[in-house]
Amino acid sequence: MEDKLKIFFCEDDENLGMLLREYLQAKGYITDLYPDGEAGYKGFAKGQYDLCVLDVMMPKKDGFTLAQEIRVMNPDIPVIFLTAKTMKEDILEGFRIGADDYLTKPFSMEELLLRIEAILRRVKGKKTKEVPFYKLGDYLFDTQKQTLTNDGEVTKLTTKESELLSLLCAHANEVLERNYALKTIWVDDNYFNARSMDVYITKLRKLLKDDHKLEIINIHGKGYKLITPFADDPTREEDIRVL
Repeated sequence: MEDKLKIFFCEDDENLGMLLREYLQAKGYITDLYPDGEAGYKGFAKGQYDLCVLDVMMPKKDGFTLAQEIRVMNPDIPVIFLTAKTMKEDILEGFRIGADDYLTKPFSMEELLLRIEAILRRVKGKKTKEVPFYKLGDYLFDTQKQTLTNDGEVTKLTTKESELLSLLCAHANEVLERNYALKTIWVDDNYFNARSMDVYITKLRKLLKDDHKLEIINIHGKGYKLITPFADDPTREEDIRVL
């Protein structure tokens, strides 16, 4: 690895934490370990990181709360949650606040590494391949800045919202297959990721609600379709795709 990536790791189980830190460092990742949510918050504020791995059940401050505070400082950083919980509600709560992935203990170190690599590969690929702008009805969607602008009002999107909207725009007025979207953005098309995507579809509908010409509809058994009027303007800038 030419440029070592830096992982923010917060885990209150000292043995597990040290074991995983040593493993990740052996695989070429600089890894900073913090023993609880409060220490983690202070540490994150002082450093520059590429990805967060957070235990959910921690003293002083739980992983969900810490993730929300981290996202205030860096809205784009990927987050993986580690937890002993298996309740669907807990897992969905993690996705609602913007988790990129979720591992339930016990898990193998190799599985964690593969998920970290998949997320970082996807994030890197999105930055280099995506269309810079979409003119989406009354909205201008800036995929690089992850913003939606409508009548001068700018809304900042989360990374997941931006990635999902980019896919919908790329397949505008066509069916975006559910499994394709899940594997592209969430890596795995399991039940919990599918439920997470449903949550983000609902968020996007709310973000686009001011333009009644736009609609995201469910295609039963297949996926979603972004309904948008096409605008054929030969004078438009080449780097703006008009939908």
